[in-house]
Amino acid sequence: MTPQALGFRTSSAMILNTVPTPESPSEDHSSLIRVKQSPHNHRRAAQSQSRGAMTMTSSNPTSGAPRSGAVKPECSTSYGAVPSSTAHVMELNNKQIDRLRSVLSQSVEIHGRDNFPTLEIVLSALISRVRRYLINAGLHLKAVKLNGGAASYCLANDAFQYSDLDLIFPISLATEEDFDKVRQAVFAAILSLMPELANSICADTLKEVYVSKMVKVCNEEDRWSLFSLHNDFGKCIELKFVDRMARQFEFSVDSFQITLDPLLDAEGLNHPVHRPVVVAESVFGDIRQALMHLQRRLIDTRNPEEIRGGGLLKYCGLLTRKYAATPNCREMEKYMCSRFFIDFSDIQTQEMKLRAYLDNHFGCEDELKLDYLQILHKTIKESTICLMGHERRQTLQMVDRLRQQLEYGLMCSSLSVSTTPESSAASGMSSPAPPSSTASTAGEIGTFASSPGRSTLLYLPPNSNFWIPVV
Repeated sequence: MTPQALGFRTSSAMILNTVPTPESPSEDHSSLIRVKQSPHNHRRAAQSQSRGAMTMTSSNPTSGAPRSGAVKPECSTSYGAVPSSTAHVMELNNKQIDRLRSVLSQSVEIHGRDNFPTLEIVLSALISRVRRYLINAGLHLKAVKLNGGAASYCLANDAFQYSDLDLIFPISLATEEDFDKVRQAVFAAILSLMPELANSICADTLKEVYVSKMVKVCNEEDRWSLFSLHNDFGKCIELKFVDRMARQFEFSVDSFQITLDPLLDAEGLNHPVHRPVVVAESVFGDIRQALMHLQRRLIDTRNPEEIRGGGLLKYCGLLTRKYAATPNCREMEKYMCSRFFIDFSDIQTQEMKLRAYLDNHFGCEDELKLDYLQILHKTIKESTICLMGHERRQTLQMVDRLRQQLEYGLMCSSLSVSTTPESSAASGMSSPAPPSSTASTAGEIGTFASSPGRSTLLYLPPNSNFWIPVV
């Protein structure tokens, strides 16, 4: 079934892979930055397919089909402005401001690939640095906003886990030169975090080492760019520079945007006694309803066919983390699946997107990855109506194969742990060394055995959900 038959219309997004070398003013950052050597090798799979070329995708990550007859205002006068309806905004209380301070005061890590060092810096210092380079480039920056899981954490009443740090920079991007200035400012900020001896590194190398994703969207409905900084444990830092954006959220629980400027001032951040006025906004609509969904862990959205990928992967991620879908949201699962398969029509792209989502949002939580794949398999099986039978079976087999690979990895890890010298000494028996494989526990990553040891051959019978040891 074609997108037109479903009533969808997609726009275009561009994955950029070439950028000019940024110019970074020399300054002393030793009091803000700590450089650590990366302890292990890093993932290359997600970038290997786009390296050295320009890749075109069917839409942008959060924007979808424009509504006919609608005229979108220019971002230079609309985005970042205070909403006219007070039902969309609220002022943070003391507890919420304290949580926001803790988020801005935390150290964040940008992991380098290969032997490049890990960069560590306080989040507020990173934001201030990017903001300074943007202003020095002559760009009109309206504000800085915290979005996504970190913003939801600040507003939640109880314990709330988040892995992503999404930052929005409302900014005027009237020309292609403005996009170039933004790119140069981001790379100059990253380059300034490097040790002095490494300041001669070129921008292309810097992009390959520290930036996991670069996106540029420029059409009638949307005009923005995104930079995702690499983190091996799923704690990604995304810098989004927005002129205008047709769809600013996926679900109500991630629709919050907190303006950071009052706390980014030196007085507001360094003097906890001072209580600045900090405002939060819900781009979903009524902020009270969005907060109710957040406190009760409910999943709700509207018009998922407007979302890049239909929001399907994130929807299953929320279900994995014990959120409950409202009846309205369950009815829209078929639209999520339809938009997902419109945007990612071939099995290779589907697998690449799924692997990237697992790495970026679950890190080393392999048990949660298994739960996620089971939920995704069930959702696709029950709610997909736009595919031919063999196409749906192909996608389900791909999801099932990834789940079996994870199960096999967990089994190998448990076998390695059970045959360690410590466990053998406790039982009074000698045991061969574990196989020479990488441990995949959360505490140890990249730990190798000292000897080849004994190997176990496992067999996966057809239509079976578990592996059988053969030798």
